[in-house]
Amino acid sequence: MAKGEEIRRRFPRLAMNLVMAIIFWLLSVFVPPTLTSLVVPGIKTNASLLVWVLAIVIMAIFLIRALSDALVLGDVLTDVFVKRLGIKEERTPKRAAREFVYIIIIVLVVTALSPLLGSIETYGSYLSAAATYIGLGFIIVFIYDIGRIIYKIIEEKAESFADRLANMAQKDKNSG
Repeated sequence: MAKGEEIRRRFPRLAMNLVMAIIFWLLSVFVPPTLTSLVVPGIKTNASLLVWVLAIVIMAIFLIRALSDALVLGDVLTDVFVKRLGIKEERTPKRAAREFVYIIIIVLVVTALSPLLGSIETYGSYLSAAATYIGLGFIIVFIYDIGRIIYKIIEEKAESFADRLANMAQKDKNSG
C-alpha cells in the first residue's frame, strides 16, 4: 500500500481513537464522584467504582487501537523523514552506524549551542529549550530507525536459521 494512502487511512482512525480515549478518560474523572451514594444491588458494589472501571477499560481499548495506528504511522513517517534527510533506503548495519554518529553529533551540537542560546537576553531560555527539544526529536527518530534496522536484521537471521534447521530436519527425515 502506498505511504500516502496509508497515512490517509490511519491518521483519521488515530485521531478518532485518541478523541474517544480522552472522552472516556474525562468520563472516568467526572462521572464516578456523582455516583458515590449509589450501590449496585446484587453485587453490593459502589456504582462509582463500576463506572470508573468500565470507563478505564473502554479508554484502554481505544488507546490500544490508537497505538497500533500510531506504530504504523511512525514507521511510514520515519521512512519519509529519514529519506528527506538524504539517507538511503537500504536497511544495513552501516546505516544504523551512520545514524548513531548523527545522534552523537546532535548531542554535541545541542550541548554546544544551549549555553550560547541561553545567553540571549529576552528569549534565550526559550531558544535553548527549543534547541534541546528539537535535538531530542531528531534523536528519538534516529533511535527508532536504528531499532527497526536491528529488528529487521535479527528477523532475517532468525528466518534463515529456521530455514536451515527445517532443511536439516527434512534431509534427516528423507535419509532415515
